[in-house]
Amino acid sequence: MNILGLIPARYASTRFPGKPLHPIAGKPLIQHVAERCKLAKSLSEVVIATDDERIAAVARQFCRVEMTRADHPS
Repeated sequence: MNILGLIPARYASTRFPGKPLHPIAGKPLIQHVAERCKLAKSLSEVVIATDDERIAAVARQFCRVEMTRADHPS
């Protein structure tokens, strides 16, 4: 059985716009999250779902990315 880990990542947060790209210890936050998820033995694959090309461009360097529509409910 394949289990997919899906990480939602929005740029347009009201409290902290751009949070997924905020650098922590030399890496964007979204990369730290993806790396931890990839350590989960139960997940076959990790995918970042975003409606923002800035996040997608960064995330494609280390993870599969699927684009969503900006009008999806949060």
